[in-house]
Amino acid sequence: MNAPFEVLPLSARSRAPLVPSLERRRLRAYVLLCLADIAAILAGFALAGFIYVGEFPEKRAMIEAQLLLPLYLTIAFYQSNYSIRTLSERRFALSRLATALLISALLLNFFAFYTKSNDAFSRATFTLGIAFSGMLMAAARMALIAIIRRNWGPSVRNVLVLDDGGPEFNLPHSMRISTEEHRLSPSVEDPHALDRLGRYLLNQDQVIVTCPAERRADWAFVFKAAGVHGEVVSDFAGEIGLLAVSHYPDLDRTALVVSSGPLGLRARISKRAFDLVMAGGALVALSPVMLAVAVAIRMEDGGPVFFIQRRLGQGNRFFEMYKFRSMRVERSDADGNRSASKDDDRVTRVGRFLRRTSLDELPQLLNVVRGEMSVVGPRPHALGSQAGSKLFWEVDGRYWHRHSLKPGLTGLAQVRGLRGATEQESDLSRRLKSDLEYIAHWSLRTDLLIVFRTLRVLTHDRAF
Repeated sequence: MNAPFEVLPLSARSRAPLVPSLERRRLRAYVLLCLADIAAILAGFALAGFIYVGEFPEKRAMIEAQLLLPLYLTIAFYQSNYSIRTLSERRFALSRLATALLISALLLNFFAFYTKSNDAFSRATFTLGIAFSGMLMAAARMALIAIIRRNWGPSVRNVLVLDDGGPEFNLPHSMRISTEEHRLSPSVEDPHALDRLGRYLLNQDQVIVTCPAERRADWAFVFKAAGVHGEVVSDFAGEIGLLAVSHYPDLDRTALVVSSGPLGLRARISKRAFDLVMAGGALVALSPVMLAVAVAIRMEDGGPVFFIQRRLGQGNRFFEMYKFRSMRVERSDADGNRSASKDDDRVTRVGRFLRRTSLDELPQLLNVVRGEMSVVGPRPHALGSQAGSKLFWEVDGRYWHRHSLKPGLTGLAQVRGLRGATEQESDLSRRLKSDLEYIAHWSLRTDLLIVFRTLRVLTHDRAF
């Protein structure tokens, strides 16, 4: 049997130090820098036309600027002109700027040659325009880096170093925490320990742990499960699935990159925008249905409309998930220790209809808007959920890896018919395989397909 563990309410648990996310601030800086580049190119060519021709703005020079702009922006994005390093490293920012500007200028001349439109260009205004634009864009980068350093500090990234008794690793401009003092451990046997660790990892751009050799594999495992960029200070990588090696010459140390978040910045922005559009639209469209359901629940037994249950979410952190209450108040199962079954005597008459039509899941749209869930992702499970006689994570240790993305209202496993009670260990294994497949091959197109396929399986024979 499973050893019992104490379940504490969210308000009673120890909180990790609050680390604000720099991602939104960096995104605003990228947008500002992109707008500055556009203004610099237009201003540079306008100035070139004025100096050479004496007109402001000179028509031919502005046509050259407008033709150059889409080429430059496309190349700049692929050359990492709008990246973390651009906001912090002057040499990198200037070299990528020069490369993107030079390539776009050469491409524009190449296209002009093959379309026989060179005569429409002025070599003088084009050369002066490139030079002035480059100087203005370089000045914008220097000014932005200076402003960021003055207002954000010496680093544009949140870096956490976990000292778990390994080699000395004093990385400048990082937050350093003793795992012993803060009671952190890479335990995959206790979801509360993972929840606590997940709260320390929240909003960290990079997490590095220095630990004894015997704990490296454990830390690598939980970093992968948390969906963070994780590194283990070590000289040996065979057992932990090495992704890359980071070198810290000033410290005379190397660290092994053992995990990285499953989605990049643009993918996360796309997925979040998709979630807000879909969930916001659904809340508006379905508000009459949700109101009718709430009235029906209240009229049946006078109990609360919502059932709020703790679930495991992204980074193995707990969150409170909303559902319409479908069970009798006195028999509600807050920890999910007993799976619902056909003819379950705990389910109310209204609740049976809600479960059969999946209407009980609608309040999770609020979780999506709050950023705790996504429209599509691995379904969140209750803490006490079991497959056969084992807790989910005891069946397969890779279970924790499904939490590297936000949980979803629906998912790949659900549209494949893998839903309902997990009576056997194989029931969980099949779902886990689908969840990990979804994480490994995520795309916006996949999310759209899963949403459309979900509409076809809202009612099913395993909804009880």
